[in-house]
Amino acid sequence: MMFLPCLLLILSSCVSATQYRIPRLSIIDRDSEALSLPLSDDFKTFYYNQTLDHFNYRSESYMTFAHRYIINFKYWGGANSSAPILAYLGAEGPLDKDLNVVGFLTDNAAQFGALLVYIEHRYYGQSIPFGSREVALKNASTLGYFNSAQAMADYADVLKHVKKTLHAKYSPVIVLGGSYGGMLAAWFRLKYPHMALGALASSAPILYFDDITPHNAYYSIATKDFREVSESCYETIRDSWSEIETIASKPDGLSILSKEFNSCSPLENFFQLKDYLWTMYIAAAQYNRPPRYPVTIICDAIDRATSESGIVGKIAAGVFAYKGNLSCYKIQPGDETETDVGWRWQRCSEMVMQLSTGNDTMFPAYNFELGSFIDYCNKLYGVSPRPHWVTTYYGGHDLIVWTFYEQMKRIHSGWWNKERQRLTSLKDGSVSTMLILAV
Repeated sequence: MMFLPCLLLILSSCVSATQYRIPRLSIIDRDSEALSLPLSDDFKTFYYNQTLDHFNYRSESYMTFAHRYIINFKYWGGANSSAPILAYLGAEGPLDKDLNVVGFLTDNAAQFGALLVYIEHRYYGQSIPFGSREVALKNASTLGYFNSAQAMADYADVLKHVKKTLHAKYSPVIVLGGSYGGMLAAWFRLKYPHMALGALASSAPILYFDDITPHNAYYSIATKDFREVSESCYETIRDSWSEIETIASKPDGLSILSKEFNSCSPLENFFQLKDYLWTMYIAAAQYNRPPRYPVTIICDAIDRATSESGIVGKIAAGVFAYKGNLSCYKIQPGDETETDVGWRWQRCSEMVMQLSTGNDTMFPAYNFELGSFIDYCNKLYGVSPRPHWVTTYYGGHDLIVWTFYEQMKRIHSGWWNKERQRLTSLKDGSVSTMLILAV
């Protein structure tokens, strides 16, 4: 599989005070060693003069910005052979971080003689409208051009430009992406079927809108990851929240916790530690891949800790094992990255995923309240989220049936009947691997 399923939970410093957890979809593990590896010389960087607004005809809509895309020519069989183009659709982050992590394209390019094209998402990395990030992210007036529909129109423009430049009119295009990028890939195939022959959408939570998927599904699956590794580890984590809060409520409780977790600076409140642990567990579940298996690392450390350590000591042991041997641990929230800032806008505009926890999870009770979230986003940007726009514009309630049935019933009806049953049984809102073919 190209990417592991799930979402990555990124918590801003205001989360606990407002009770909003802002999920970010990502294929990137920030601690991944691949991020620091030098980039191969096979990747060549280009810039396209991209239109600011594809859906309006006001004079300002015709403004342009330098839109970055990267091509790997190493495996391409050439336009004369009609060799395919595999187009990776960038998601919520700079394109640079994806190139060494997304191995699916380079692993398969030689077999198909494919040209590899990686296109950055507007407002991330170097693809910034209005001349600077400060201006582009200033307020809703400039952020209004920052959405998935504009991004997909960008991709269509770049792909058309690449095919024209390389005289590759007859080279079929397959778009690919993971998580939010996977959502874009699936939606691109629906909205631009004349541009893409197919789409590979990995770990794409296209069904996590409205009430299509149970709101507690995400945290239930993350909990299942830990429980499958160790029942006792799961129980310790589940019981730790109340124990940590009890200690924090004591007069010297925060000092005790700061010392127990070897915090680089004294904890200011219980929520800082709560958010730190919550984020760590979710990151471990999302990137629980070989050879490291972070969930196993955390649980082994928790289970090996002596009973004298108590619940809090066991949890601290899990932190130290996961983060490694450091002089101290930065539990307090750090500075927001450009990705955090950008995704918060997307979350407060169209990507309204209502994640809650339930009694079947190892996390504290948390219910997403749409009305309060709308108020929160109004205060931040002066605009309200559109919680039903994604299912209105892209579909969702009948998306699987509509897409697959019409495309596949004429190919192999027996296969389709089985596949429809499997896909409609998914409960986590993601389509682990969606391949939409032209007929």
